[in-house]
Amino acid sequence: MYSIYRIPGYILCLMGGFFLSWGGFLIRKFEGADVWQILFWRAFFFSLALIIFLYLNYKKDTFLIIKRSGFNAFFAGILMSTSFVAYIIAMTEISVANVVFIISTQTVFLALFGYLFLKEKISLKTLASIVLAVIGIVIMVGSSLLAGSLYGNLIALLVPINFAILILIIRKYPNVDLVPALLYSGLLSCVYGYLMSKTIVVSTHDLYIAFLIGTFQHAFGFIAVTIGARTTPAAMVGILMLTETIFAPFWVWFFLNEIPPSSVFVGGLVIIIAIFIKSLDKKI
Repeated sequence: MYSIYRIPGYILCLMGGFFLSWGGFLIRKFEGADVWQILFWRAFFFSLALIIFLYLNYKKDTFLIIKRSGFNAFFAGILMSTSFVAYIIAMTEISVANVVFIISTQTVFLALFGYLFLKEKISLKTLASIVLAVIGIVIMVGSSLLAGSLYGNLIALLVPINFAILILIIRKYPNVDLVPALLYSGLLSCVYGYLMSKTIVVSTHDLYIAFLIGTFQHAFGFIAVTIGARTTPAAMVGILMLTETIFAPFWVWFFLNEIPPSSVFVGGLVIIIAIFIKSLDKKI
């Protein structure tokens, strides 16, 4: 299992994006579970998968590794747990395409936060990509005013913002294994879901979907990204994870025939162009 740390970072980030792209489709497959029940059971299986992963890698040193990750991992875990809540709420409020196009803005947030917190300079190309990304978001959010889904779009924005902060923490402490941060996020999400749910009892079908989404989709995806980001430039992480942006709308269109409004594709295209411009920038 430890061999995953030897896989090139860019390949892990691509794999992570692919696994995460199945999230919207799987959430659509729940039959009766509400938002908080989905959050609880997904987080339960997610946390269980992470505990097994850490134990297989570190054996008796598992708790020592978690302890060494320190406050930074716990802080990152808090951020990611709020993202997990936002992701599920957004997926139940707006289209999958809407959510993933907004999440794809994580690249420009990485550049912006890099400038603010790591003192990295922003080139003209980066500035242009940030402006375009904001325009793309405005196009999608603006159309949602009439559709009554502004709330879902704004909630979805928490995901790329928190993800960008997580990547910055990983970059600043590349020698610290921050997979424990994911464990913290899972455990905290379990608490949120349990406290907010009237009952955690769900059907066998929904429990099975929660197992799939918590382990194969969520745990594998975030483990790959968290490990891959240690050796991959921050802005490049966002670009490689466009796999999620590309595949996520396809799964729900192909399997569920979910077609979002044209404004979503227009705004999404603007965001993709913005990220492409950023990819041409040699400055990370």
